[in-house]
Amino acid sequence: MASAVTDRAITAIKQMVVEGTLKPGDRLPPEKELSERIGVSRNSLREAVKALSVIRVLDVRQGDGTYVTALEPEQLLESLAFVLDLHQDASYVEILEIRRLLEPVAVEQACLHLTDEDFAQLERIMEDIDASSGIEELVEADVAFHRLINDRCPNDYLSTLLDSLGGSTARARIWRGLTDGSAVERTLSEHRRILDALKSRRPDLARIYAAAHVAGVESWLLHEGEPPAE
Repeated sequence: MASAVTDRAITAIKQMVVEGTLKPGDRLPPEKELSERIGVSRNSLREAVKALSVIRVLDVRQGDGTYVTALEPEQLLESLAFVLDLHQDASYVEILEIRRLLEPVAVEQACLHLTDEDFAQLERIMEDIDASSGIEELVEADVAFHRLINDRCPNDYLSTLLDSLGGSTARARIWRGLTDGSAVERTLSEHRRILDALKSRRPDLARIYAAAHVAGVESWLLHEGEPPAE
């Protein structure tokens, strides 16, 4: 656990980034200079730099120095994706709950940003799946369907977060497909409702249908239980 002094160093560096004193791509001042400016020991500063590098705020380049990363959503949320991978066996319902709360917002925001080409791609994703499709094939198409829509959400942090959440619940969806004989038909029907609402430029309906779609998997897991451990 970080000490109070290390926490103070982390806060100080974060504040420098927030205020623009340090910008994406900037190299941090020399260790001695920065530690004196912040008012902490060099050891505490090293611990702060190590912590900020783990969450991809800083990039430590051996023999070159420490730099502020590009601070892109994909970089900053990598650590969250890692945590989800570590804890997914015990958290499927909780992760799906987060998806249910956030994904309808992303779908609603994406509605007016989807192009005719996007709609054609979504139709192709659906056409490639039918009742004879394998479960893993269905889940792969399901992930692709949601990812394309969420990618059109103008909030990059939200779409990146949902991409991590979607991947983390793939195993739960495979488990549902293996044990629920109507999973394929239900998934295609729910996708069709979402897609038709989006094509009609009805973000309000798309939001409702997206919430119901994720809630269906969530409620099924609550009833049937978590997938067995691998």
